[in-house]
Amino acid sequence: MLMKEVLKTIIREFHSGKIPKPLKREIILPSDTYKVVTVTGPRRAGKTYLLFQYILELIKKGTPIEKILYINLEDERLDLTLKTLDLILQSYRELYPDIHLNECYFFFDEVQNIDGWERFIRRVYDTVTKNIFITGSNSKLFGEEIASSMRGRTIKYEVFPLNFREFIRFKAFDFDEDRDLYSSEKRAKLIQLFNEYMIYGGFPEVAFLEEVLKIRTLQEYFEVMLYKDMAERYQIKDTILLKYFLKRLAENVGKFFSVHKVYNELKSQGIKAGKDTLYKYLDFAEASYMVKLLKKHYKSVIKTEFGEKKIYLIDTGLLNSIKLFEKKDYGVLLENLIFKEIFSWTKNIICFKEKKECDFLVDNKIAIQVCFDVRDSLTLKREIAGLKEACKYFNLKQGYIITYDYKDTIKEDGINILILPGYEIFMANNPITP
Repeated sequence: MLMKEVLKTIIREFHSGKIPKPLKREIILPSDTYKVVTVTGPRRAGKTYLLFQYILELIKKGTPIEKILYINLEDERLDLTLKTLDLILQSYRELYPDIHLNECYFFFDEVQNIDGWERFIRRVYDTVTKNIFITGSNSKLFGEEIASSMRGRTIKYEVFPLNFREFIRFKAFDFDEDRDLYSSEKRAKLIQLFNEYMIYGGFPEVAFLEEVLKIRTLQEYFEVMLYKDMAERYQIKDTILLKYFLKRLAENVGKFFSVHKVYNELKSQGIKAGKDTLYKYLDFAEASYMVKLLKKHYKSVIKTEFGEKKIYLIDTGLLNSIKLFEKKDYGVLLENLIFKEIFSWTKNIICFKEKKECDFLVDNKIAIQVCFDVRDSLTLKREIAGLKEACKYFNLKQGYIITYDYKDTIKEDGINILILPGYEIFMANNPITP
């Protein structure tokens, strides 16, 4: 079958089929911006369903479905290149010759699979329609290619796995913070869901699976990220080395990560791996939304940018599928979970380490420690020491210790220390303030 006929079939299928009705996320795509709306994020985090949510709103407001073009560029029936992308427009015109293209809405899913895609999008934007929505699973490619080609003509949104409020809504659990926090039955259910969320993460599909299938599905996500988003995208032949490196990242969550150390480990085992190659792997893992790097605070801006960094994964379920955690290690999962939540609020987050260490400093105004259980006096003393040092350094009067399920308020050396369970932080509309 000619590619144009394949495209016509795909377009007809979308127009005649039933669009899945997604459960609503907190993120809402804008309308009438006259910019290309780009949606990036890890695979399976809900980018496509966010497009479907927007498409259903268009239809609800009276836009005929024939004026909506949705193409998933990962459809295995497609074999498109930059030179043949125009076949999409040609096919649509032949199906609907009476519809003016400037009245249409174009949705291109996983567009990064076509080399040079940004030139096609720019041409469509300049000559066809301003109603363009694109998604992709690679932050670096989208950042560089859009910056060079679109020059301010885009508005970007990042979609991450479900936050905890979205997660409990997907689970059909009705919880009102003011009304239900002191109900023992409701609170017990909330803690149960928080535990599930911490262990298995917030990927939407996983939330609905039986427990026996959750880890298996998350491991499949890891394999797709490994082989498609990294090995295939960056033409990496040594996938065994890449897989080993990614597992070492998972083993070092919450720690300062050293590529040099991994390089020496491999060298001592007689495995050839260039240090530059390992640095590239780290870059690819971050670009593919598998990991995030947390910078350490230095007085020098240059040192902060290029100095030591901590490793966190984009989802605790993904982390748990790579390195299975025992209950005694749940503190690592909780810390990763708190990082992921804060990162969804703001990108201005660093860690602090002088004599003591403080896990997170947000906007240079909010100091946060994460500890699974602070009921042991020595543990509490250690966490308070790091928090106080950060608060004094940045002249803060208040700091936070986030726990699994413990609440208290302490005042030391003029610093107000709020100890709060993670689920309370996640449920609040305005969770933490200076």
